[in-house]
Amino acid sequence: MKLRTPAVVLLAAATALSLAACRDSRSDGAGGTQTNLKIMVGGIDKVIYLPAKLTEQLGYFKEQGLTVDLATQQAGVNAENSLIAGDVQGVVGFYDHTIDLQTKGKCLQSVVQLANIPGEVEVVATAKADQVRSAADFKGRKLGVTDLGSSTDFLTQFLASQHGLKAGTDFTEVKAGAGSTFVASLENGQIDAGMTTDPTVAQLTSTGKGKVLMDMRTVEGTKAALGGLYPASSLYMTCDYVAAHQDVVQKLANALVKTLKFVNTHSAAEIAEKMPADFAGGNKDLYVKAINDTKSMFNADGRMPADGAANVLTVLSQFSPNVKGKKDTVDLSKTYTTRFVDKS
Repeated sequence: MKLRTPAVVLLAAATALSLAACRDSRSDGAGGTQTNLKIMVGGIDKVIYLPAKLTEQLGYFKEQGLTVDLATQQAGVNAENSLIAGDVQGVVGFYDHTIDLQTKGKCLQSVVQLANIPGEVEVVATAKADQVRSAADFKGRKLGVTDLGSSTDFLTQFLASQHGLKAGTDFTEVKAGAGSTFVASLENGQIDAGMTTDPTVAQLTSTGKGKVLMDMRTVEGTKAALGGLYPASSLYMTCDYVAAHQDVVQKLANALVKTLKFVNTHSAAEIAEKMPADFAGGNKDLYVKAINDTKSMFNADGRMPADGAANVLTVLSQFSPNVKGKKDTVDLSKTYTTRFVDKS
C-alpha cells in the first residue's frame, strides 16, 4: 500500500472542507438550495414592510440557517425590476406586481402574504383639508404617488374612478416618492394630497402638516375605500426560483411567519425596541405611534385570502396598462401559494 505524505493528506482535507463549505453556502446537496440570498425591500424603513427587517433583527433568518442581505428601493416597481434582472432572489413588496407581470409573460409568486390590506393612507395638506374631503374632490388636484406605474398609482386611480374622475384629465398624478421627499412635496405645494405610509403619515399628522383623508391601515378602512380586502405586503419570488429552491423558500416562510406571530403578540413599543435605532429618525415616540397605527394590518399566518387576490385583479384590470383587457387571461393560482406557510 502506498502511503500518502502529510502534504497530500492536508491538501485532501482542505479540498473536502472547501467542497463542504460550497455545499453549505450554495446547496443542500440535492436540489441546489441557496442559504445566502439577497432580498429587495420596496422601502425598508416603511412600516408596511417592517416584518422583513424585524425578522433579521430577531435573528429568525439565521435561526433557519439563512444569510439574508436586505437591500432597499423606495418604489416597488424598481424592486420588481431588480428581481426580473436576477439581481435579487426575492422582493418584499406589493402582491399586485405578480399579477401585473404575469400579463407580460413573467411568472412571479407570493410565497408569504404579510398583510391582507395595503397599509396606505391618503393624506391631504392641512391647508387644503377643507377643500379636499373625499376622492370626489380630487378633481383639479395634484396627487402624490410613490412612482408612476406603482401600486399607489393604481390605488389612487381606483379611488378617483369611483367618482367618475380620470387621471390626466381630471387630476394630475405626481411622483412624490416616500419619506422626506413626500413630506417636502406636500409642504411646498407640489401636491395637494397623496398616498403614503407610516412613519411618514405619523410625521405629517403629528406636526399638523397633513390630515388623514382615507385610511387603509385597517380592514374596515380598506373595505370602505376599495370594496374588499386588498392583499399588499408580501414576499414574492420568480416561479422558477420557487420551484428550484423549495427548501430555502420554506425556511424564509418559517422565519417570516414566526415574525408575524411576534408582531401580533407584542406591543408597538416592544417591536420598536427590536428595530434599528435610526429607523425612529430621532423620535422614538413618533416611531412607536407609527407602528401602533399600522401593526394591525399584518396577518398572523402569512396566508393569502383568495377573495382578496380577486379584488386586486379587479382594481388592476381597470388601471394597470398591462392588465387592462387581459383580466380573463390571468391565472391567479399562479400568482401566490400557501403551501410554504401551511407548513410553517
